[in-house]
Amino acid sequence: MSTGPLQKETTMFSGIRNIVRLVAVVALTLCGAAYGKDWPAQPVKIVLPYPPGGASDITARLLGDKLGAAWKVPVVIENRPGANGIVANELVAKSPADGYTVLMANLGPNAINHAVYAKLPYDSSRDFLPVILTTKVPLVLVTAANAPIKDLKDLIEQARGKSSPVAYGSAGIGAGSHMAGELLASMVGVKFLHVPYKGDSPALSDLMGGQIVFALPTALAATPHIKSGRVKALAVTSESRLPSLPDVPTVNESLGLREYSAVSWGGFMVPVGTPQAVVDKLNADIGRVLQSNEIKTKLQEQGAIVVGGTSDEFGGFLKNELTKWKRVAGAAKIRLD
Repeated sequence: MSTGPLQKETTMFSGIRNIVRLVAVVALTLCGAAYGKDWPAQPVKIVLPYPPGGASDITARLLGDKLGAAWKVPVVIENRPGANGIVANELVAKSPADGYTVLMANLGPNAINHAVYAKLPYDSSRDFLPVILTTKVPLVLVTAANAPIKDLKDLIEQARGKSSPVAYGSAGIGAGSHMAGELLASMVGVKFLHVPYKGDSPALSDLMGGQIVFALPTALAATPHIKSGRVKALAVTSESRLPSLPDVPTVNESLGLREYSAVSWGGFMVPVGTPQAVVDKLNADIGRVLQSNEIKTKLQEQGAIVVGGTSDEFGGFLKNELTKWKRVAGAAKIRLD
């Protein structure tokens, strides 16, 4: 069969389109590489979903100081608390994808929120690119110092023997401490009475006052009270013991729950569309600062576990967290709509 003029013309234009696409891809790649080489050329803003003073704020400021010195541009920490982290996440999701607005991602806003809200103005998987997982901050299961409880196994046995549920305090409905308590309850087959507070501090105050039996604050919030003798630490929720609390066993050590792990965490994300070269530079520079002896020591003293790693590893970790907490929230019927 002979090839007509129309078919020849169509084939020619198809070939031209393919060449244009190839040139565009190469141009974008080269521009991204050049952009990454010149980046940052102006101040970088790190947006946090929490007020000053918490674990995320401390981590961001420690890293921000070192990164600013290395980049020779200011690194501005912007605290945007509100609506369980929704305010900060929506702001960054809608920011230009140029690497100059970075999100300090966290367990609650970027994993638990997707499990407890039917609708959010952002999607942690779709609207952001993972850069690096910076730290994991375990929770500590604590009781009042004078509570007649020897260890975590004793607490569970007492809970099973009571006619009414044992009350525990968290930092709020849907908070990591709330979910950690529900995960523990489901794995040991005990029903706890959840009492939500507006943060770890008021929960600890009521714990020491005898209004609740146990609480699950972060290691950062719990450690000063543990060391002063005002509360008693029964277990940490991480997979291994904390260097800052070496005598406190894990939940697994106490109860033989190998699958139990409930840690708060922090990491950096940027808006989707940010050039890969910028993502790679952020990952490399933040990772280098994280592993410095000075920063590592300071973060460990705060009860954090330094992580680091690749952006792909952070992406895989986030995917697992989304699946895990959706399952826990569904089983406990936790909704915030």
